[in-house]
Amino acid sequence: MAQGSLRDSIATRWRVYRARGPRGTRAFVWHPQPRDAGLPRRGGQIRQGIWHLAGQVLEAPLQDPWTLTPPSTPFEMQLHGFGWLDDLMSLGDREAADLARQWVLSWLRQFGRGKGPGWSAALTGRRLLRFICHAPILLGPMARQDQALLFDAFYRQTAYLRRTHGDAPAGLPQMEALTALVYAGLTLEGWDGLSLDAADAMAAGLAEDISYEGGIASRNPEALLEIASLLDWAVQALGGAGQDVPQGLTTAQTRMIPTLRSLRHADGSLARFHGGGPGASGRLDRVLTSSGSKTRNENYLVMGYISLRHGRTSLIVDAAQPPTGRVSGSAHASTLAFEMTSGPCPLIVNCGPGGAYGADWHRAGRATPSHSTLTLDGRSSSQIGPLIQESGRRIAPLVDIPKKVQWQRSSSQAATTVFMAHDGFVPAYGLAHLRRLVLSNDGRKLEGEESLRAVSTADKAVFDTAQTDKALQGVPYHLRFHLHPDAQAQVDMGGRAVSILLPSGEVWIFRPGRQIEMRIEASVYLEAGRLKPRPSQQLVLSDRIVTYAATITWTLVRAQEATELPPTPAERV
Repeated sequence: MAQGSLRDSIATRWRVYRARGPRGTRAFVWHPQPRDAGLPRRGGQIRQGIWHLAGQVLEAPLQDPWTLTPPSTPFEMQLHGFGWLDDLMSLGDREAADLARQWVLSWLRQFGRGKGPGWSAALTGRRLLRFICHAPILLGPMARQDQALLFDAFYRQTAYLRRTHGDAPAGLPQMEALTALVYAGLTLEGWDGLSLDAADAMAAGLAEDISYEGGIASRNPEALLEIASLLDWAVQALGGAGQDVPQGLTTAQTRMIPTLRSLRHADGSLARFHGGGPGASGRLDRVLTSSGSKTRNENYLVMGYISLRHGRTSLIVDAAQPPTGRVSGSAHASTLAFEMTSGPCPLIVNCGPGGAYGADWHRAGRATPSHSTLTLDGRSSSQIGPLIQESGRRIAPLVDIPKKVQWQRSSSQAATTVFMAHDGFVPAYGLAHLRRLVLSNDGRKLEGEESLRAVSTADKAVFDTAQTDKALQGVPYHLRFHLHPDAQAQVDMGGRAVSILLPSGEVWIFRPGRQIEMRIEASVYLEAGRLKPRPSQQLVLSDRIVTYAATITWTLVRAQEATELPPTPAERV
């Protein structure tokens, strides 16, 4: 262990040792119900000894997880954060409860006095929140001395977190720490005033982190959902205990909920951009229902996205600069990429966040070729920078992002048109990417036009240099449309079209507007909770640009309706 780490460890153990909480009776005065459900599929894997955390899998059947050698620091952090306890408890049977009880007690005996890596403010908050929410089952058949050990953990971690919550980075880590303090103050005897102090601190943090329009700087829709979910936990707990809810919490909720609705596809999932997935199963529905708000953010640009909904079709496009700096460690080079869903079935997608499968997939998922947009000469529209240390984490922020991203939206009696452009390829090739998308008002037809343009004299000089480097053979470009794994594509009409069959029975026909190389290639769908990426397909149009301008047009038309049309999740909630 490095000398600095050793000093930090000793300091943490001393702070935890001194954190004993108020004297007197140690008991629950009120107990809220868990506000979130885990995933039984992942719970079943954990029960079998398959630990899939932070993109790595460790198999250890019938083994105490605290005897394992973690394959990485992120894996170890997630293990000590106990977020997986929700998944295990979701199985709802005696065997799962016994394992949870056994592993919690084992952790307390080894690490409960400050040892180990799990004592950052965010991880302590995540763990304390799970311990409190699952306490009735954990405490149930415990021996008296084990119950005393668990209550000591409740009070010690609360006292420690009360002193250290300010160390948590702003955003989601800070909200995890403060939500745990709200719960601890409401549930544990002797912590009068703690819940309202924590709630006031949450309100202050949210006032800084949540923009007036209800977005966050990372532009990650799933991270916004996670913050909204923790806020919902806090608001419901305070209300359920008869406590006043600070105005700042309800104000933040009023801002976030309409934005989440706007970033939601017709199938009920969130758009997958900038490190965010579709959201844990059922979580978005619970947050939206609990809020009581039916309002959507009707701004044309919501957290940097343009959201169109016509008929049963939803289209969400990344139409702003990507994040940079400390909030861009999971940001993607996805400028002008889009996702499209028809009713309950995703059609066009991005590959998604690859962090659940390790560092290589994380990096690959961030690159432009993993998105449904255009790439030039294999280059991304933004670049992934070198690793830096930020708030105790090693991140690779985005650099060399587009300096200018433009958009314009207009509507007619027949369709809505979105025109966008970015200059991310200009420094290296002198070419701007222009994209026009036209969605018919019945949602049955999407028309697209992709252009590359060298506009200024300086841009043309840069392009001439790039042409020379390519021996005047033209700069290659590829237009990609990644398909959801449940969408099956095949080439039709002698190679002039592609038909795409959805599980609902719908058939969509894709056609390029001119003769161009078109093929179906393998792709992947990166989905958290699965042990491996899901294989999928992508449509790829390829050509070379040899002059100062090139254009591709294409259409995507619903040729056959669904066999059944049940209400979509977005229509129900």
